[in-house]
Amino acid sequence: MKERLTRLKAVRKAIKTYRIESQETLLGHLEKEGFLVTQATLSRDLKLLKVGKISDGHSGYVYSLPEDDERQETERSYIQDFLRGYISIDWSGNLVVIKTYSGHSDSVALAVDNLSLDDVMGTIAGRDNTVFVALREGVTGEEFFAHMKANIPEIES
Repeated sequence: MKERLTRLKAVRKAIKTYRIESQETLLGHLEKEGFLVTQATLSRDLKLLKVGKISDGHSGYVYSLPEDDERQETERSYIQDFLRGYISIDWSGNLVVIKTYSGHSDSVALAVDNLSLDDVMGTIAGRDNTVFVALREGVTGEEFFAHMKANIPEIES
């Protein structure tokens, strides 16, 4: 199965290119592109991409992506959540540890997940004040931090 980010790009492309009325139709387009995904995975992808349904002006509804301005505003919101919650970032190998203020680990992990960094395989939010970030094979903590710094210039390690 192809990588998640590649699949998300394919979902965006299909929604922009075709008239998609249902998840079944979208799954068919993805299968033609070589993606084998479950409906549950597709539902999560659509939620992550903030896909909605809008009237087609006739008798039905079609999937629609948020406008670029809305997407940028959402990204700014995640960046603010990250900055509000994190205390420090450290790493060893391909594991990054982000210390957060009490009660902010969930929002910081969600922000990292939604910044769609290719370096990140996933995050685990601790119960209260720690986020673990698993990086892809070959990606170092320094590279991850550099990419975070490019997205969030105010960040400090």
